[in-house]
Amino acid sequence: MLSIRFALEKDIPVILNFIKELAVYEKLIDSVSVNEEILRENLFVKKYAEVIIAELKGIPVGQALFFHNFSTFLGKPGIYLEDLYVKPEFRGNGIGKTLLEKVIAIAKERNCGRVEWAVLDWNKPAIDFYEKLGAVRMKDWFVYRLNEEKF
Repeated sequence: MLSIRFALEKDIPVILNFIKELAVYEKLIDSVSVNEEILRENLFVKKYAEVIIAELKGIPVGQALFFHNFSTFLGKPGIYLEDLYVKPEFRGNGIGKTLLEKVIAIAKERNCGRVEWAVLDWNKPAIDFYEKLGAVRMKDWFVYRLNEEKF
């Protein structure tokens, strides 16, 4: 049976492993510099982001990592979904959909105005998954980023 729960500090090794697995899939493993202590500080001490974990029979099989943003146009908080990851051998069983639905439910509970995320342009399985759920690609917006080296 699938269960979804908020991550606990003891889950840090699982969270880090999922982050690395996602980075391998996205061909970005060389960009990963996070470690357990950084996750502990930022997820459980400073609480900059939250993680929900999907478990099948008590075994972690996926996670969603998200944090709040704010829409000045709506005057409401939103949720930005940074990572949605399901282990490859468990994909196609509705786990990703269940995780996303839980993030949406959290957004509703917290009176958020929207849930947003980014997807790599080559990731057709993810794009198809999101569009099947009714998500709309923002055609007029580009994502820009300044990394800390540029601060």
